[in-house]
Amino acid sequence: MGGTTRRSRWALANMTHSKDSLQLAELAVSVCRGLKPVPAPTLARLLGILAGTYVANHEWDRAIGAFEESIEVGAAMFDLRRVARMYGDLATAYHEVGEAEAAVRYATRSVVVLEVLRDRVALARSENSLALVLMARGDLDGARIHLDRSLELSAGGDLEFGRSEVLLSLCELTMQEGKVDQAYGMAREALELAERHEEGATIAEAHVWLGRIADRRGEHDEVDRAFEDAIRGFEALGLRERLLHCHGIYAEILERRGELAKAYVHMKEALQASRPGLLRREQQREHASSA
Repeated sequence: MGGTTRRSRWALANMTHSKDSLQLAELAVSVCRGLKPVPAPTLARLLGILAGTYVANHEWDRAIGAFEESIEVGAAMFDLRRVARMYGDLATAYHEVGEAEAAVRYATRSVVVLEVLRDRVALARSENSLALVLMARGDLDGARIHLDRSLELSAGGDLEFGRSEVLLSLCELTMQEGKVDQAYGMAREALELAERHEEGATIAEAHVWLGRIADRRGEHDEVDRAFEDAIRGFEALGLRERLLHCHGIYAEILERRGELAKAYVHMKEALQASRPGLLRREQQREHASSA
């Protein structure tokens, strides 16, 4: 899914990757199920937490099951905003496992509920999420309709917060359409807006897109500057997965340019970001074998 999944920017995905967190969540659900009668609102909330823990560990199938059960258990007492959020979470989980039809179905449900509530901020986010799913399916026309709606909803005032993410989605779409100059304008606007609102992760992501656009234009120095800024940004925020993705994209670009040694450095950085202890152990083995 390339750039799409990296911005699915899902709060649950930022949870701590911890076996203890997973065991505690599973234990809490088990204890709650053992109560007589089972308190449905509590069980629904705990299942939502468990689903989020599965998401943090990239156990997408189990996350989907927990989300669906949470919705089923709590259907009678959920407020509409929570229903919309759960539908959005399910859409993202289905997107991650490649179930495009189910992802579109739940993303659309989230949008419909939020339209009823007239919650412009949440609706703008859901429209953007639905557009990303449609883009991954190759439905660029459908994606543009929802991105235009998201952009309109996020215009002006307090709603401007998060608008930069919609602009980056439009940047991705226009890049897929081959409109490089338009994509550049959107990435620049997204960067300026994110800087104004101090949205650190989006600032770094905007630099990634500016680097990719510069690569398409053959502007090697601009590519290097943009990716250096992006890497510094993700490192400062401790966003390991997005840092890994950034190193990987940059390594591919460097490899195409024939700068293999530099590409290898960034591939090693990507490996270290994904599994911090692995590279250190490999280096220790190399040192021991050469001693």
